[in-house]
Amino acid sequence: MSGPRRPTDPSGLERYYVLTGGRSGPGGSASSLDVATLIISRAAAVPGLQHEHEEILRRCRDPLSVAELGAHLGLPFNILAVLLADLLDAGRIEARDPIPASDAGRGPDLALLEEVLSGLERL
Repeated sequence: MSGPRRPTDPSGLERYYVLTGGRSGPGGSASSLDVATLIISRAAAVPGLQHEHEEILRRCRDPLSVAELGAHLGLPFNILAVLLADLLDAGRIEARDPIPASDAGRGPDLALLEEVLSGLERL
């Protein structure tokens, strides 16, 4: 009788453990990341970076949300957040809110919404 079979393709939990170095969640500056946060590369990939880090830097030359990035890479949010924390701490990426701070407190244009409502009522 043979022993337990080991997967030949590390695509599950073992892969995630290796990718994150055993960490289960981001800390520090990346703890405020959410799926709508925009990620922008600030530096090019350098030799010696983990493949996933290189892929993040390559894909984020133009702003990309954490949700889109996770879909492209096929990674769960908590694993991606750990990788993004590494790059944030190294200064290789920048994380931005999807709504600029100058517009965040303003809210929707009420006059425009009233015109839209009026137009819909006329239909």
